[in-house]
Parts: sequence; C-alpha cells; structure tokens
Amino acid sequence: MNHLSDRHLLLNLEGELPAYEKKIAREHLEACWKCRARSRELENAITDFIGIQQEELTTGAPPAAGPRALLKARLSQIPPAAPSFFRTRWAGHLAIAACGLLVLGFVLARTALRPQESLSTVAVSIPDSRLTPGAALLESRQDVCAQSRSNNKIVSVALQKKVFEEYGLARATPQAYEVDYLVTPALGGADDIHNLWPHSYSATVWNAQVKDALEDRLREMVCGGNLDLTEAQREIATNWIAAYKKYFHTDQPLSKPVIGQSAQQ
Repeated sequence: MNHLSDRHLLLNLEGELPAYEKKIAREHLEACWKCRARSRELENAITDFIGIQQEELTTGAPPAAGPRALLKARLSQIPPAAPSFFRTRWAGHLAIAACGLLVLGFVLARTALRPQESLSTVAVSIPDSRLTPGAALLESRQDVCAQSRSNNKIVSVALQKKVFEEYGLARATPQAYEVDYLVTPALGGADDIHNLWPHSYSATVWNAQVKDALEDRLREMVCGGNLDLTEAQREIATNWIAAYKKYFHTDQPLSKPVIGQSAQQ
C-alpha cells in the first residue's frame, strides 16, 4: 500500500490540496492508521513550534542557533523521498513541504535540547496515537444513553503521574492540564491509560474545554439516533479536532457552542 508523503499530509492539514486530491487523502487516511498517526505527529509538531515561537516572543529569548544548525546538518543527510501517494504538481507545494519539514525538524531539535525542568505548559492538542490510541467498552447505544450524563471519572493521582511520565511531562505543571479521556466515558470510553493523555487547558485554542463541547455534541447525536455510537467513538479517537470542525461546521473553536443545534454529518 502506498502512503501519503509528509508533503501531502502537511498540505492536507493546511487545506491546500485541490478538491479531488483532498478527497483521495481523506479516504486514504480513513483506511490507513499509519498515515493517520503520522498526520497527528506533524500537527502536534506544528502546534509545538507555534508554542515555542510564542514563548520566545514573550520571554525575549534569543534564537536557537544551536538547534537550527543541528537541523541543517540533519536535513543534509535526508535521502531523496520515496515515491509519494500523489504525483508532484506544483513547485509552490514543494516550498510549503520544505517549510513544514523545517518546522518539524526545528521542533524535534528544540525538544531534544530543551531541559525538561523548563517545561510549564506544552500544547498537547491531539494525543500521541502510540501512547493513547483510545479505548472503549463493549456497550450498546442503549447502554450508553441509559446512563446519566455526568462528569468524567476522576483519574487517580498515581495514574495521572504515569500519564505525565509517558508524555515526557513529569516536571510540567499538573494544574495546567486535564488528564483527559480520548473517548469520553459518556460515549462508552474505557477507564484505561491507553485512553488518557495530558490535555492543556490554555496553551492551545484546541483545549480541554473545547473538546468537552464536542463530547456533548456527539453524545446528543448518538442518543438522538442521528449518529452511530461506533462512528462517534472512531471519529473522536482518530482526530477529535477534525470531528469538532465537522460537527460544529467551523475551522475555529466556538466561544460558546450551542449543543442543541442540529448537526449534519
């Protein structure tokens, strides 16, 4: 099976693919877990890069010459890319791809060189699929909807600590995060470490409160018979931000989403 190249994954994330290629990319991502995971890695890297840039603007820190030199050396060692899923068409897209690789390499270099002690709040919008693939109980729609809608079960301190350690955030400020359920228990999500990740409250616009609104919307649709429970679980586990954009019909988080509005798939 051919896979999407990093260039096309980046173009897809930025909404820069032509309509017919976007459709092909969407269908491929739905069927290919490897490309979905890679897309998440790239999106997380871009989010981290933006956070680092904002941090430098706030603190007035000097440019990271060391990491950039390391990145330049690494890029020079990268072999030519394998044939991609799509044919190359526009030189402008190549420039975007190169910029994306630069962002990714810069973030990786900064992450490797920045001491963990300096961490306070890292923007973690979408969990690492290798650590948090999501987990759900074998429950029917009737079972899920028969339960009263309540807040997620509180995660024990010991389990929270383990989640932070797995994400390399052992020295981060715990109060800045919600140890969030990827598949919320309100949609049959399991109380399992593979369904948990540290979700920032404020370091990103796609924060924990925004995801709460999506959880309410999906539960309303499932229990109203407008969305299959398995489909809701799959979408929120695959890419909850994409699901939010789909069901709230917006590219940015709404300040006060109206849960009672009708939503189309």
